[in-house]
Amino acid sequence: MDSNEEKRMAGDFVIFHSLHIGDREIVLGENPDCVDEQRYMCAFCTNNGIMALYTEIMVSDDYPELAALFGRRVAEQAEKTRVDLNGPKIQGIPNAPILASGCDAIGHHSDIHGKIVVIRPEVLRPEYRRATSQLHLCNGGFGASPNSRGSACSCTELYSGKTSRFERSDVLGTIEPEKLPQWAKHCLDALQAEKEKKSKDREGR
Repeated sequence: MDSNEEKRMAGDFVIFHSLHIGDREIVLGENPDCVDEQRYMCAFCTNNGIMALYTEIMVSDDYPELAALFGRRVAEQAEKTRVDLNGPKIQGIPNAPILASGCDAIGHHSDIHGKIVVIRPEVLRPEYRRATSQLHLCNGGFGASPNSRGSACSCTELYSGKTSRFERSDVLGTIEPEKLPQWAKHCLDALQAEKEKKSKDREGR
């Protein structure tokens, strides 16, 4: 860690090694001021963008022991993520990323409200650099408007239905619904049907 970088802390522990894969991050930390048997720590971390939650915390004064635990947890989380990304729902879907040649470029003048957008693969973690994680429906946000000073876009992933925030600069381009692969068309239809159902439910109250 660069001495000029702000230290990442988990309580009294300085996080000096971490790996984020799938839905969880595994961290390894040290309490340099500790004089008892709790100098080192290994834990899982989840972060909702506001605060970090550390769970399954193990502490020890035996660094090799916790380094080995870190390695096992990374391997287990990697395998869980591999299974999740290659389950029955995703079988038959190419896992290659969508590149610039596979979508329409956007400029500052482009309005991307309600458009199917393609997220740049390089802004996603390696395990998610595939079409199922790139294709989103842009719901809005200042960044969706043309020539806006704002940059945030609210997007819903077609494959999972999960809503996330991206910067406008994260958007590689757009794809017209009729040009989507069949699996994405099916996901889009299901997503729009769910939105219509929720809208009717609200109107019926």
